[in-house]
Amino acid sequence: MGIVTGIVLYAIIWFMTLLIALQVGVTSQDEAGERVAGTHGSAPADAQLKRRVVWTSIVAAFIWVVIASIIIFDLITLDDIDLFTRFGMGAPPRD
Repeated sequence: MGIVTGIVLYAIIWFMTLLIALQVGVTSQDEAGERVAGTHGSAPADAQLKRRVVWTSIVAAFIWVVIASIIIFDLITLDDIDLFTRFGMGAPPRD
């Protein structure tokens, strides 16, 4: 895996993790009873974006290390994935 591939992989993991983190533990303005005029009631009362970005970076780094290790050390290869579909769906067995 090259440098650019590693950076792109981390960016994808980071954004996916952020989208999950934005949904976890959110208190809406309606639930908090502090609705700001001009906003929707389901808008977060306190988004805590800095905290979420920091935790997203930490969790994404951990996930990236696991996935990068799998890719770099060939722990799972295409042949391993093909093992599950090799003989199914009418495909002839390989020699």
